[in-house]
Parts: sequence; C-alpha cells; structure tokens
Amino acid sequence: MISSKKEKILRERMEKFGIKESDLIEKFIRASGKGGQKINKTSSSVYLKHVPTGIEVKMDKERSQVLNRFFARRALTDKIEDIQLGR
Repeated sequence: MISSKKEKILRERMEKFGIKESDLIEKFIRASGKGGQKINKTSSSVYLKHVPTGIEVKMDKERSQVLNRFFARRALTDKIEDIQLGR
C-alpha cells in the first residue's frame, strides 16, 4: 500500500505543475510478463494520457492496479516537471 503522506505529496506535485484529474484519460489493460494466471485474468496495467500535453504513460510495474495507478501518475508528473523545468 501507499502511505497517505506519499499520496499527499504526489497530489501537491500534480497541482504545482497544473495536472488535473479531469485532464487525464485512464485505461486499465492486461499486463504482460511474469505472474501466471493472475496476470492473464486481471487488468492491472494502467495507461494514462495527459490530454493538454499529449504525454502518455503505461505502468505495469506491480501486480496491483492501485500501485500501478500511483506509479503512473508519479511518472507522468515527473515527465511534465522535466518539460516545464527544461530538463
């Protein structure tokens, strides 16, 4: 699970860089790779697209959809931060 402190920090970062939940397209897809039957039956992989910038992220790092949603949002925020700060 993700601590409420980490969730709060992510929400604050998203707000700082102007990322709104309403600007995100989120889809859940079946992950690939190791995991056996569980992976083949559940849609734990997360696809996010930030409509204003067109940036897309796919996350299937974990077997948990909740964790993948968090990591996808964090990765998207990292990309937008890099662009806005000119990195």
